[in-house]
Amino acid sequence: MNRENIPPQLSSAKKEAAIRFLTSSARAAYSTRAVSYVLDLNIVGVGIGKKIKSGQPTATDAVRIYVNRKFPKAQIPQPQLVPAVIRGVPTDVVETGRFRAFGPGTSIGPPPIGNMVEAGTLGAIVKSGGAQYILSNNHVLANEDKLPVGTAIFQPALLDKGNQTTDQVATLSKIVPLSSKGNNSVDCAIAAIDKAVSSDPTILPKVGRLATTSPIDATDGMKVHKVGRTTGYTTGSVLDISADVNIQYDIGTLTFQGQILIAPDQGQMFSDAGDSGSLIVDRGLGRATGLLFGGSPKSTIANHISDVLTALQIQLAG
Repeated sequence: MNRENIPPQLSSAKKEAAIRFLTSSARAAYSTRAVSYVLDLNIVGVGIGKKIKSGQPTATDAVRIYVNRKFPKAQIPQPQLVPAVIRGVPTDVVETGRFRAFGPGTSIGPPPIGNMVEAGTLGAIVKSGGAQYILSNNHVLANEDKLPVGTAIFQPALLDKGNQTTDQVATLSKIVPLSSKGNNSVDCAIAAIDKAVSSDPTILPKVGRLATTSPIDATDGMKVHKVGRTTGYTTGSVLDISADVNIQYDIGTLTFQGQILIAPDQGQMFSDAGDSGSLIVDRGLGRATGLLFGGSPKSTIANHISDVLTALQIQLAG
């Protein structure tokens, strides 16, 4: 299943769950459901996928309720339990931890802001109108809308011993603003590569050469990999292709709709702080599918790369 062929009943049930559990008006009323006796905003997202039993996916489609911490049902007052069914679709409570935007991962970053120095991952080289650009997140290149177009971008980032005099490689060019009140679909920005800087747009360290510049939609269970500033090369699989999640940023808690969730392969983390901006690639076909921008100790969150390319009016370079 990909997001183009989600059954209507499943999509409708997920939409109702998002309204009930994620909207600002619902947070106070529902934040204790399935987990706690105090208002701790324990529900962090909703999505879809196969119902999981004993750690293994079953054949049953379910609306997933992602929580910071999962408690045994016996410890939860009946009125606070997540309903077993929403619009005829079974629910499944999945513990992910609280989602947050990962700090900015091949190491790039803007100048200091006050006492803060950031570093993030150069996700990919993209093109528009004959020019080439660095693709990464808004919160990596523009520090959550704080930096203006024209800001210098350095590689390596100043946090990673880059030199502000000699290591400028690009200039911030276009930003998709983040909304603290409405819904978001992408966290992305681009920076124009300086003409004196050479780059190979199709090679990712350890991931290898992209098979094509055409992206591919994420599907349930897709095997993926990435390389990032902090955790390096890691592998995992797609857990959800249409997750609505609340994510902690410096500017507040932002809601993102229709995101990709990725589970790490056993015995490793898929990502951590500093990996934001990493390009996520289908291991089987070598095609880009997502742009990493946040996560929790158990799950990674990514934008659909096709949404990113559309929002910025760009193409993967090749």
